[in-house]
Amino acid sequence: MEIKPITEYTGKVVSLFHNNIDTDQIIPKVHLKRISKLGFGPFLFDEWRYLEDGSDNPDFALNQPEAQGASILITGENFGCGSSREHAAWALKDYGFQVIIAGSYSDIFYMNCTKNALLPIVLDKATRERLAQETELTINLPEQQIKTATDTFSFDIDETWKHKLVNGLDDIAITLQYASEITAYEQQH
Repeated sequence: MEIKPITEYTGKVVSLFHNNIDTDQIIPKVHLKRISKLGFGPFLFDEWRYLEDGSDNPDFALNQPEAQGASILITGENFGCGSSREHAAWALKDYGFQVIIAGSYSDIFYMNCTKNALLPIVLDKATRERLAQETELTINLPEQQIKTATDTFSFDIDETWKHKLVNGLDDIAITLQYASEITAYEQQH
């Protein structure tokens, strides 16, 4: 999965206001058999998205016509709790989400998002409820702002993660920035 820089992003909004959505609900363990980061999107929220016969659940938020093509998910508190499976971030990204706005995240899930160029934003409930009324949002990561047609909201993000996301860097790309120093060290030893 290619890591692309996130500077300014505009996307369609869908909300799923549940608290404590765990990684098993995001991507059930039965679908963890792939060896690639790709192909998990169809199984995102599998047990909620589909009925027992495999057809779409007409009551689930992501199956609503207005949610098609959504790439910004607004959700509740403690999103991504449960197991540490990175597959949950892969499934969200593969489905097409670029930004998740929640009240809070599990620490490991938050890290998995940032390592996979999925921008996790933390906002209070009132702001999330206000943003969920919008069809589209623009996120400006360098300015740490979310813009609607009429309002602008600020958010916080650690400078390290902001730098990585704005520059499209993952851990490997950061390591490769030191390739000449690594080579020099290896030649000495």
